[in-house]
Amino acid sequence: MINRIRTIRKDKGMTLADLAAACTPPTTPQTVGRLETGMRTLSIDWLNRIAGGLGVAPELLLASEARDAAMVVARLTSEGAEPLPSPREAVEPLAMLGDGAVHVVEVESAVGEYRAGDRLWMRDLPAEERARAINRDVLVPRPGGRFAFGRLIDFSDDNLALLPPGAGQRQIVVQGPPWIALAALLVRAL
Repeated sequence: MINRIRTIRKDKGMTLADLAAACTPPTTPQTVGRLETGMRTLSIDWLNRIAGGLGVAPELLLASEARDAAMVVARLTSEGAEPLPSPREAVEPLAMLGDGAVHVVEVESAVGEYRAGDRLWMRDLPAEERARAINRDVLVPRPGGRFAFGRLIDFSDDNLALLPPGAGQRQIVVQGPPWIALAALLVRAL
């Protein structure tokens, strides 16, 4: 197995000291560095502590040696495709979404800005962060196992108002949903 701590830490913009302080209980930057390089054994306990500090699921910190990692090799700018100074490992979508429940919505037919075959990766949003979701697409559960999806245009303590992505659709009001998932990543096959 390949240890991916350094890749995920750098992708999240964290230093060794940041990650050491984010662990519960906190540890030292030297210990994190030794775990990253394999100079210290990555036990299950350490795996869970480091994953908690990074805000990812523990299984994302390990990768199989049987398959080469996906690499970021270029960036696309207004001038065209430019090579990176040094390629780096691409972080998987789940690692970028952080802790908490993740929901995936599959688009069956084109609606609004979404195309058939798109997959929207949504992550649960804590109640205190609902204001961040204004004017962004969210998924909320409704009674009877149904869901509502659309742009969050208003909310209060008990009600959410969503505008569905299709043209000419009417606003949907959902009362007291147990959770709200914010669209965080769009995966589109070409």
